[in-house]
Amino acid sequence: MNRAQGVRRYLKSELTGWKLFDVFWLTLATSVILGLSIYWKDTFLSLLAAVTGTWCVILTGKGKRSSFIFGLVNTVCYAIVSFGAKYYGEVMLNLIYYLPMNFVGWFVWKKHMNDETGEVVKERLTLRKSAVIYFLTGAGIFGYGFILKKLGGNLPYIDSMSTVISVVAQILSIKRLMEQWVLWIVVDIVTVIMWAVHFTQGGETAATLAMWSVYLINAVIMFIRWYREAKKDAV
Repeated sequence: MNRAQGVRRYLKSELTGWKLFDVFWLTLATSVILGLSIYWKDTFLSLLAAVTGTWCVILTGKGKRSSFIFGLVNTVCYAIVSFGAKYYGEVMLNLIYYLPMNFVGWFVWKKHMNDETGEVVKERLTLRKSAVIYFLTGAGIFGYGFILKKLGGNLPYIDSMSTVISVVAQILSIKRLMEQWVLWIVVDIVTVIMWAVHFTQGGETAATLAMWSVYLINAVIMFIRWYREAKKDAV
């Protein structure tokens, strides 16, 4: 297969399997982000981070590899916005971890695509393995929160919770596991609170707050979808 054929096959896969609700949700989420950003006169960088981040999580839920392309742009933009807000855990998470993991995810998912649906094959952990992962995640939150507190970061333990859970959830995402969405829901709740605090303190981050609110709604939707579609106890 030559390069042109590979590109055509990829584009066909990305455009396959879209339902009316999927298109509606992507359009609605983008419109909300744009509307709030214009109303609150947000910065272009914050807006770009919000839009690409929104497309990334929705496409991840759809099981589309293009999610990693938008994720790549989002990680850089969001890291800059987070640095301005003194959320250093978010900065390190995005530049040191998410940035390279987008490349890893792109190639890993390529090996597990369903040609008929155009989506990645979804799987589910056993209950025992899920419990172990959640326990280790909790232990990591307290350790990293202590480090962020020493660095003088804003809301260190909330920042830590968002960061540590995100690291684990991203690994589960690359491994195509349904359990990622349980962790993403927790991350999104915590991060919505974090950016709401910053916004009420006068920060120009309306688009970022809206982005994480969309993330939360999307995580709930995709948890239900992946739970239905994932192979039970496949891993």
